Amino acid sequence: MSAIQTISNFVYGAEDSFHSVLVDRSINFEREAGFAIQVLTAGDYIAKLAANDRQSVVNAVTNIAAIGISLNPAKKQAYLVPRKGKICLDISYMGLIDLAVQAGSILWAQADLVYASDAFTLNGFDRPPTHSYNPFSRERGELVGAYVVVKTPSGDYLTDCMSREEIDAIKNRSESVKAGKSSPWDTDYGEMAKKTVVKRAYKYWPKSDRLDQAIHHLNTEGGEGLATAQPARSAAIDPQPIIEGLRQTKTIEELKAYWAEQNGRLANDLSAHNELKDAYRAHLARIRAETAKNVTDVEDKNAVDQS
Repeated sequence: MSAIQTISNFVYGAEDSFHSVLVDRSINFEREAGFAIQVLTAGDYIAKLAANDRQSVVNAVTNIAAIGISLNPAKKQAYLVPRKGKICLDISYMGLIDLAVQAGSILWAQADLVYASDAFTLNGFDRPPTHSYNPFSRERGELVGAYVVVKTPSGDYLTDCMSREEIDAIKNRSESVKAGKSSPWDTDYGEMAKKTVVKRAYKYWPKSDRLDQAIHHLNTEGGEGLATAQPARSAAIDPQPIIEGLRQTKTIEELKAYWAEQNGRLANDLSAHNELKDAYRAHLARIRAETAKNVTDVEDKNAVDQS
């Protein structure tokens, strides 16, 4: 029997388990089986691994259904890859974002890389960050970090940023890097950096079981080595000290910087987060009014009103 036939038999042998855990009825087994066979027979190395390890093929195909994601190459959500001598389902940062959108946790998201020559500014909760650069420039400088911005169903924007040093600290915890083996960090650093910031930011988005399962899969079977426990700051937090700190800011720039730093702490508590938003609006209006009192030039006053 040829390797292609063997792999096809393995993939179609996962049909019952696929249907038993399917969480999204729009995902069709026949289509996913076709994508899987196409990937697993595309090269000699991955084909040899697949033909010699039926169970890892079955597990990978079953995980597609359990997580509710597609191997469709046009969607760029997930891939079957060789890892630690087995076939493993790998989920891209775009796949993680799609799961969050489908679950209703967020309306949309964008993850991007920031380089030394880029202009990047965090704004208030009512606006996404400002990131401007020349996309055709060959002189954007060194990669300095990554960020993801999402819009929540309530209309707020949540932005999480990670420096290059923070990203590399996560990279160095991955099993493949620690073992000195080839990994996606070697071939697709930018995509892995985006995935890393998405995986950290999702902890502050409204809960999604499917996204939780996808992250858990990446951290365990995927071998990406990230802690799965929710951080302590996701527990209930008294908003009053944060609000009092907000009221101590003296300028609009200080207020926006404080918001960017503290906003994520209350993102999982809708009531407390709304209190913080109300305090932000009120204090912003107060600062603008105080600034306007000290402005005599009409043009400068208009500039304050528009800031």
